[in-house]
Amino acid sequence: MSRAMIIGAGGVAGVVINKCCQNSDVFTEIMIASRTKAKCDAFKEKLQPTTKTVITTAQVDADNVEELTALIKSYNPEIVINVALPYQDLHIMDACLECKVDYVDTANYEPEDTAKFEYKWQWAYRERFEKAGITALLGSGFDPGITGVFCAYAQKHYFDEINYIDILDCNGGDHGYPFATNFNPEINIREVSAKGSYIQDGKWVETEPMEIKRVYNFDQVGEKDMYLLHHEELESLALNIKGIKRIRFFMTFGQSYLTHLKCLEDVGMTSIEPIDFEGKKIVPLQFLKAVLPDPASLGPRTKGKTNIGCIFQGKKDGKEKTYYIYNVCDHQECYKEVGSQAISYTTGVPAMCGALMLLTGKWTTKGVHTVEEFDPDPYLDALDKYGLPRSESHSPALVD
Repeated sequence: MSRAMIIGAGGVAGVVINKCCQNSDVFTEIMIASRTKAKCDAFKEKLQPTTKTVITTAQVDADNVEELTALIKSYNPEIVINVALPYQDLHIMDACLECKVDYVDTANYEPEDTAKFEYKWQWAYRERFEKAGITALLGSGFDPGITGVFCAYAQKHYFDEINYIDILDCNGGDHGYPFATNFNPEINIREVSAKGSYIQDGKWVETEPMEIKRVYNFDQVGEKDMYLLHHEELESLALNIKGIKRIRFFMTFGQSYLTHLKCLEDVGMTSIEPIDFEGKKIVPLQFLKAVLPDPASLGPRTKGKTNIGCIFQGKKDGKEKTYYIYNVCDHQECYKEVGSQAISYTTGVPAMCGALMLLTGKWTTKGVHTVEEFDPDPYLDALDKYGLPRSESHSPALVD
């Protein structure tokens, strides 16, 4: 039925590839393209005997728009699924525009030299994508992604207006290392070491990194410390959800992670400013990424579960209402199915589901959009089917 190009060959890409191959009726052909073709070939060698989906591979530099454009034109896909680095989003969007091909990613663009998560760079493409008659679906991971769909679902089915949203991201997994990150270390450490922020009464309120801490008892995980972070979906949700007074994002961290991170910060290893070393310019954080365990290698040793969701407070028929929708995902079950831990799984499955919505005509609006702008029902149905079923509570414990 459809031909898709997947750019990237890391842990998340592996999940996307597996899930596309499980859905051969829609993804009849896929191309896996990355800077390192050997990684693409390894996925093909493993999966081609198990699927009807026809897999091809290619080498591509996602920083090179001309090279991307030539590859997209030669393969002629209906959609490009970008699971490369967020620094490369705009290059891939430029190539999709040139080729008039739909685009999906899992996280918004950020400049390589500035730890800043904003949609403005990608929102600037709105008119061009609309005129080209194509769609760019931004942030179709878990957070951003499923969290936005949870918000749209709550708004559609349970509320007349939503006043307060708390997004809670809990990883109760244990990989056994003193310090490692569950997704790209460069992105993860930039995110958690940046200043926190939340939206209150239409304005951003900035906090120091890890300044605001709460404790929450998560279903199937237990009690965990969680910290307020800046996260990109706050920006779009504040525009698209009716009645918002405050929206916050919390993520759990263990004390060992925080202690190691503080030590690394203190000695300059989390810096993104280039330094001179033996006549070469190196970025300390990129060097740190090279010596830390590859997140894709954590699958076989990670045990425990994730719990990610949204708590809502608002009004329905003039009465106060609360609602909590979330997903619990088991690291070991993910590894058994696709060879990845749950952090990659919970990002890769929604990326495939976002592409599925566009390819099957469930979501058709042209231009540049975030997931909460579309009908949430078919997307959540797809998540239920492909491994990320929802759980709900209509009387949740709230976060103060």
